[in-house]
Amino acid sequence: MLAGILLLIISLVSYIPCSTAVRDDIAVGTALADEPFWLESIKHQGFPAHNSDPNYQVFRNVKDFGAKGDGITDDTVAIKYNYDCFSLWALDLLAPMTALPYHPETVVVVLTHLATRRLFPPPWCTFPKDANPYKPGGSQWFWNTNNFFRSVRNFIIDVRRVPSEKAQGTGIHWQVAQATSLINIVIEMSSLPGTAHQGIWMENGSGGFMGDLVLNGGQSLHVDKEYRVESPAIHQEKMFAILLMVRFTVRNVTINNADTAVLHHWNWGWTFQDITINNCNVGFDFLPGVKAVSVVDAVVRNTIIAVRSAAVRSAKATGSLVVNNLHLDNVKFAVVDGNNASLVPGGADITIKSWGQGNVYSGSSPRGTFWRGTFTGVSKPAALLDSVGRVFGKTHPQYAGHSVYQFVSAKDYGAKGDGQTDDTEALQSLLNKAAGRRIVFFDAGTYIVTSTLVIPAETRMVGEAWSVIAGKGKSFSDQEKPSPVVVVGEKGSHGIIEITDIIFTTVGPAPGATVVEWNIREPESEQGGAGMWDSHIVLGGAAGTELESSKCPAGSIDTKTCMAAFLGLHLTSDSSAYLEGTWVWLGDHDIDGDGDAKISIYSGRGILSESKGPVWMIGT
Repeated sequence: MLAGILLLIISLVSYIPCSTAVRDDIAVGTALADEPFWLESIKHQGFPAHNSDPNYQVFRNVKDFGAKGDGITDDTVAIKYNYDCFSLWALDLLAPMTALPYHPETVVVVLTHLATRRLFPPPWCTFPKDANPYKPGGSQWFWNTNNFFRSVRNFIIDVRRVPSEKAQGTGIHWQVAQATSLINIVIEMSSLPGTAHQGIWMENGSGGFMGDLVLNGGQSLHVDKEYRVESPAIHQEKMFAILLMVRFTVRNVTINNADTAVLHHWNWGWTFQDITINNCNVGFDFLPGVKAVSVVDAVVRNTIIAVRSAAVRSAKATGSLVVNNLHLDNVKFAVVDGNNASLVPGGADITIKSWGQGNVYSGSSPRGTFWRGTFTGVSKPAALLDSVGRVFGKTHPQYAGHSVYQFVSAKDYGAKGDGQTDDTEALQSLLNKAAGRRIVFFDAGTYIVTSTLVIPAETRMVGEAWSVIAGKGKSFSDQEKPSPVVVVGEKGSHGIIEITDIIFTTVGPAPGATVVEWNIREPESEQGGAGMWDSHIVLGGAAGTELESSKCPAGSIDTKTCMAAFLGLHLTSDSSAYLEGTWVWLGDHDIDGDGDAKISIYSGRGILSESKGPVWMIGT
């Protein structure tokens, strides 16, 4: 868990040693035991490039807004003020309204629920969060499939002070869409019989990623997909340890002592990777509305039913389920149907290599034949697996053990990030000097580059609430001679690359832009050493892209004016890549206008992978 107790604001211009030798001085952090988390201490000078309010604040330490964090004081009002000030709730904006509310390592008491927008906070607290609150009458702040760019990180959320029979004991209401993540969170709930506590409640939404979560306790019951409430504090039903819907990827989650670990009412498609379930009545409970689920590399211990699927024989695709590498330890039933009839027996120490159900199609017939049973699983290349034979996964780097003195700010090295200035030269100079020597901190803003920016091997770079690198100008104008906006590693290069919380985009039109060309290959000694986490390629539909509804309204066929890119992401033949929570999106609506206006813009391609591997696309 990240460390940080004291608030220390430092004006810092980091010295980068001059050397041409390849080195890696920042692989190991040098933070002292009592040193605050670096994000708390670094100088915050970022500013949204397209925000007209000169007083707008991106980084917001809740203690600066009156929160005590003493474990006694009710800090609800102070924290809500932190979230709500500067009209943060005005619209579902990306570029003009990005914010980073931060909670130092404290114990925070909240007596009412918190409605949150773009969150990105380290380290500790004890309160529930709501990413899309209900209003009186049942409407919500955001349309559930249009609730982008949210991240909550590094919390302990403890609802055990809420009476166990009250469903207000809900850790997180997470009704979100793409470019969203929950990372490194522990939720503590009551384990009393009949508890109504729930860990994560999701009734609808769209794609996203969750990883490195622990949920302790909780009770489950079904929740209808059309369920609505007057207020998040008035639920009519008992809840669960975790309820998941729509389409998400979940990696490295542990659930302990819950009635039902995962209750799934409906979805379009879910992937569960590296899930551990201990001491529950039911592990995965998939109801009739579930369309498609993959459970890969799961362990279920001391649980009556590992998987329950209520799928029925149907000509439709509903009920598709693949279970791959499921290990059972003291489990009575591996798989049962909706009536609890055994489909696959359990055991004291067994592994189910591959089992599935769903419709099998042949020829050109649109009608499938429902089938369930064991099958020969896909052969997984060893390069994709970890030391125990599971699909490899790597946690989002946050550099908790690193000192603030191991970071260097882009703005301290001459970059403006104002969405207007050409920052190419300043950024290239910084990246060349910092590789292997400092972690590059991109202060919040939009950094314009007018020619290819090369990110050298041994670079670690971190954005502030999704800092933006945008390609603009003649270099990216010729689709017959496409040019990369950003090159990650020179061709043939090997080494560490860690990119977190960055958005790559263009200022249109940019018909010759390959937004990201990925050449780097991980070192032989470090699996997943070349990677990108919670970073996105967003083409159009955002302030500053010049590809919004005013120029490219819905139905426009002006490909000359409304061409966003030649290609979003190119993984070249010798590269390797670990991509987690990456969203490559060609905008279909204007998220920085009214949040809903449709647009018609164009890109030649999305992702082109020519890599020989390994490539992981986790929640991507």
